[in-house]
Amino acid sequence: MLCDSKKTDLDQFLPGFLYICPVLKILKMDDILRYTACTLSSHHCRCFDTLTEEETKLLEKQSVTIKYKKGEVICKQGSFVSQVMYVERGLVKVFLDNGTNSLVLKIIPDGNLLGLASVSDDYNTYQYSAIAYIDSEIKQIDIKLFRELIGRNPAFAKEVIDILSANSVQIYGRFFCLTHKQAFGRLADILLCLSERIFKQKEFELPLSRKDLAELSGMSSETVIRILKKFSEENLISMNGKTFTVHDYKRLQQISDKG
Repeated sequence: MLCDSKKTDLDQFLPGFLYICPVLKILKMDDILRYTACTLSSHHCRCFDTLTEEETKLLEKQSVTIKYKKGEVICKQGSFVSQVMYVERGLVKVFLDNGTNSLVLKIIPDGNLLGLASVSDDYNTYQYSAIAYIDSEIKQIDIKLFRELIGRNPAFAKEVIDILSANSVQIYGRFFCLTHKQAFGRLADILLCLSERIFKQKEFELPLSRKDLAELSGMSSETVIRILKKFSEENLISMNGKTFTVHDYKRLQQISDKG
């Protein structure tokens, strides 16, 4: 078994995390800070709950909901910003692209904001691109109004700052893992993230292809397929078409921790 005291052929891929992060060597394994390649921060968007009735009506008046088909571009890196977006329904991929290579920053499920990086007056273009992973509904909010609400409503501003801070922490952890964790640890991170933070259940329909999973975990499609097969053989997960079931959160977390 993967995480039993008896070693398996996976042990060669699971070096102790202490060797990856020597700064933390003085800590016990149970006390080590956990870095995750998860594509979503654990903070929930509550900024609209802070608006007054008048502000809510103003926001509804200066926003519109647009439906996007799977694969449609929602915003393009480098284009001028005219709105902040709220994912009412669906799943969105946020990524950087230079025309040759791309890096997935996060995937955003419903109930989250998109475009906050351009709220500052100093950034009038989108800093990343976003496409719909599945059919999605996106509320577009006039960015001038959004900035006005930040200036006039301290509670709203604080919540936006909290979201930006949580996003930063999430991205820092993701970059650390993509740089230092090996393939098994990175894919374990993504599977835990999908189950616990995005779909919030142990069994879920995964609308992503193996290629999408490879992009999220920073490895080739072939490697993802090989590791998924190994996880399935070890009864950590099971797969039936697009249906994924996580059977052993504890052992997946141990694989993630060991990197």
